[in-house]
Formats: sequence, structure tokens, C-alpha cells
Amino acid sequence: VELFGGEKSAAGVTVTEKKALGIPAVWRAVNLIAGTSASLPFNPYRADGDARTQVTTGQAAALMASPHPDLTKFELMELLFGHTLLWGDAYCWRDRDHLGHQIALLPVHPSKIKAGRTSHGEKVYAMSANGKTVALTDYEILHIPGFGYDGVGGISPIRAARQGIGLALAAEEFGARLFSNGALSTGILTSDQRLNSEQADALHARWKQKRAGLDKAFGTIVLDSGLKYSQLTIPPQDAQFLESRSFQVSEIARMFGVPPHMLMDTEKATSWGTGIEQQGIGFLVFTLRPWLTRVEQRFTKILRPEPVYARFAVEGLLRADSAARAAFYKEMWYLGVFSTNDIR
Repeated sequence: VELFGGEKSAAGVTVTEKKALGIPAVWRAVNLIAGTSASLPFNPYRADGDARTQVTTGQAAALMASPHPDLTKFELMELLFGHTLLWGDAYCWRDRDHLGHQIALLPVHPSKIKAGRTSHGEKVYAMSANGKTVALTDYEILHIPGFGYDGVGGISPIRAARQGIGLALAAEEFGARLFSNGALSTGILTSDQRLNSEQADALHARWKQKRAGLDKAFGTIVLDSGLKYSQLTIPPQDAQFLESRSFQVSEIARMFGVPPHMLMDTEKATSWGTGIEQQGIGFLVFTLRPWLTRVEQRFTKILRPEPVYARFAVEGLLRADSAARAAFYKEMWYLGVFSTNDIR
């Protein structure tokens, strides 16, 4: 089914990850999570007792400072988050030099790789390349799985929420077709006279010419030869078209764990606090943190055996709020966690 374009939803629309991005709410949710996460500082650290020290030299530091020969660090991380959000999995080829040291992470489209396990429980990846399928291991592939149920790969959120996404796509298409047809619903032209096929086709072509197109909306159509128009489909107001589209924004926000106001749906009040700072903290804790932790732990695995670990500096989210940053650093200075030099 996936080979021929994806499975249809009950709304009659084929749902794929690429088509889902045509829904503004999905586009915004994916870009919000991926872009915000990728913009945070992401560096290797070493544990020094109870403190942590950023590692600036060595293979791990070099790889994380410039993980791709062409893409910037932000672009690569945004792509990996986007793949995980849409397809449920993100993959990179772990490029190495002649000594076996990792020198780059080259993203591979999720449709090209399928993760699985051997009978001995070892994780393997079947990757399609140049018309052939090759078996790879974790030595060659970095795999960032999303939420799943088999301990191997993630589930595509788009496929899992196929019905809701399909309804939103159907509403988009319905609205577009409504206006392209002069804002008239589907109906039947009837006549008391007997018409042959040529006459019927001619009347159909004439009717379509008169009513199709946004410029024909609200115009007057003259019917002769005893023709009568009978509407078949439910009018948009009776089908609650606008209400359905608004509800789908809430459904998509719920699916990605993003508060509706961050998808520009300001009709509903948020329960994530009254201030921008409180809403930002809620977004960080309940939405971003699981995604950040998922990526941190996977990167930590590929940086071994160096005694380092990967961490996002979430303090970067406070950059736009100088007052909040000042209060945070002041409290850390009082507690002795940060020195003046650390803050500077």
C-alpha cells in the first residue's frame, strides 16, 4: 500500500507525510518543534564530579561542531527532527575516515531504510541504494526512533492519525473545489425533454462553462429548455465546514502536543500559564523535553567510547527574555552553581 502512495483515510483522501505538510497546522507544528529544538545549543560535555564541562577538543567536539560537510548544524538537526516528527524515524549514515573515526553524519530519507532485528536480537537496517538492498548495523547507521511499540522503530504520527489528517486534507480540498466551481455545490440538471448523449454532453459543457471558476461566483445563470437544477450535496453551512476546519487545528495541536495558540489559533485560551515565559516553560517541559532527550541519548551512544555525553542547552530558550535570564543567573550565582565567569 505504501509503495503505491499510501493508504486512504475514511474521508477518501490518501494521506502521506508529504501531503500532510500541505495542512498549515501540520506545517506549523512540525516547523515549531523541529526549528526550536535545532536552534538550541547542542554540545558534548564531560562530567567533572558534580559539575559538567563542555568539551571543545577531540573527535566528539569536532563531529558535533560540524556534523555535515554541506548542511549547517541547525539545518541537519532540523531535518532529523522533521523526519522523526513526520515519519517516526530519522537516519544518518555515519561517515568515517580511514582510521574509523566519525567525520560526518549524512542524513538518509526514512523511506530508504527499514529497521529490524535478527533472530539473535541484533539490530539491523535494510537500506535501499542503487536498486539494491544492503544490510547495515549501528556501526554504519545513526537511528533516532520516535515513539513505537516494538523496541525497533518508531510509528509515523501522520499514519497513526491518518483519519484526522485525512479529514483536514478533505476539508482543504473541499474548500478549494467549492470556490473553483463558483461556490455552487454538486447537483443534477433535469429536463422534461428526452435528450440524446450529444445534447446532454453539450448542456453539461455549457453549464460548467457558466458556473465553474471563482469569477462566476454569485453570478446569474439562465436555464432554458425546461432545465431545473437540484442540489445534491450538503451546503457548507449545514456541513459545518468552518467549524470542522477549526476543530482539525485543535486535533493536530493535540497530536503533536503543541498548544493551539502556538499554531496561531487564538480563539481558545491556553491553560499553560498567563505569561509568555510560563507558556514557554510549559512548551519546553511537556513538548520539547521528550524530543530533546530522545536525540541527546542517541547522540551520546555514537560519541562513545569517549567519556562524554550530548546535551541541549535549554537556557537558549530564554534568550528573548533578558529579565528572565538575569533572574535565572542571579539565582544560580546566589546558590553558588554559577560563578561570575560562568555567567559571562
